[in-house]
Amino acid sequence: MNTANPSPNPAQQANRRYLLVWRWHFYAGLFVAPFLILLAVTGLAMLLFANISGREGERIRVEPQAVVQPLSVQAEAARAALQSETASVVQYLSPRAGDMVAVFRVNDGDKAMMVAVDPYNAQAVKVFPRNQDGYHLMDEIHSDILLGAFGDYLLETAASLTILLIITGFYLWWSKQGRLKNIFLPKIGSGRSAWRDIHGAVGAWVSLVLLLFCLSGIAWAGIWGGKVVQAWNQFPAGKWGVAPNPESDAETYGRLLNDGKTKEVPWVLELTPMPQSGTTLGKDGINPSEPMTLETVDRYAREIGFQGRYQVNFPKGEKGVWTLSQDSMSYDDSSPFIDRTVHLDQYSGRQLADIRYDDYSWFGKFMAVSIALHMGTLGWWSVATNIVFCLAVILMCISGFVMWWKRRPEQAVGLHPPAANINLPVWWAMAVPLLAVALLFPTALIAVLLIAVLDFVLLSRIPALGKWFK
Repeated sequence: MNTANPSPNPAQQANRRYLLVWRWHFYAGLFVAPFLILLAVTGLAMLLFANISGREGERIRVEPQAVVQPLSVQAEAARAALQSETASVVQYLSPRAGDMVAVFRVNDGDKAMMVAVDPYNAQAVKVFPRNQDGYHLMDEIHSDILLGAFGDYLLETAASLTILLIITGFYLWWSKQGRLKNIFLPKIGSGRSAWRDIHGAVGAWVSLVLLLFCLSGIAWAGIWGGKVVQAWNQFPAGKWGVAPNPESDAETYGRLLNDGKTKEVPWVLELTPMPQSGTTLGKDGINPSEPMTLETVDRYAREIGFQGRYQVNFPKGEKGVWTLSQDSMSYDDSSPFIDRTVHLDQYSGRQLADIRYDDYSWFGKFMAVSIALHMGTLGWWSVATNIVFCLAVILMCISGFVMWWKRRPEQAVGLHPPAANINLPVWWAMAVPLLAVALLFPTALIAVLLIAVLDFVLLSRIPALGKWFK
């Protein structure tokens, strides 16, 4: 008599595949969900701070008058507000609107302060430390959980695994619903089924936006961003014929202008070497007969098309340049297509570079648009959409935890992953595409390998450890 186990029928095979994907979805979600909640909460807080008080406190209201005081007078009022002879103005942020303050960054040794000035009477309205308010605290948590490079690695891993979660989640939800309409508009059941339906439907609605946010987020992370895509998408410094002198040690845009954790330079420009003053290259800019002051620089900026809020960074050192910039990432404008960075020689006033959105690489353009979506800088509809998105992500994560809790046996100890006591074969049709995606994101690949070792090696060989996962 033949006692061999019969081959599983198609229904049994489909069920095994479902259980296998579910188990991996569970492990990845267990790691990712706390980070997604943290990112959603801090992102929501940043969004509210930026639109209520401003990222640099620039939304302070003033009473409009008929005459605006000269910028030199405003800058001196900002410098005098620190009551220090060694203080110097290094940055100017023009008013966002006619009834709002101008903001100056004033440095005094290692101390950096922001001074909000009423442009109509040149009086300092508020003095506060740079990058030390609620917005910047949330931004630091959002960037690296206040853990530096290690926190950046954890968040990059979470974002990378989220991409795999989206793929596996769609498979699981499609297997349950089977129709496109039911995926986005399912019938809500009761009990644990209700939480599953909420989890699946919310995940389906936010998945594409979440994928976009993950890609734009990890493109700024230290490994996939800094070592892979950003290095290959930097703006070519020599495009304008004003690359730094070979014998000099020119700083990059990122090191000179991103001197805090908050990003102030468009992604595609961060690794680009700065041009330097003292060259005969470039093209005509400010009339050489005029002095190079903040007022002449501001007038030139308006003449070449800068409108509304924009930023001026003063030259740093003998080789430094005046930098005029306007981008949606810095909340200067609601459109990423207006991105523009102009460098001026501090001695001759010649224009050394004029870099616009159209000059970016295709990935640089993608980052400019996706970051604007990510930060909610595209207008009121973008703010409202981001608020709904952050709340939806929190709901999706909480519903996943509730589903797990309701599935666990009463008084159970351990995680109890799906199909914990079933020996499931590898489903290569799903494993290969997932591994291919993981290969694009090194931290995700490392996490997947660790999960595989945990699930297939350690738990089956170490009973004391296995009981916590059964």
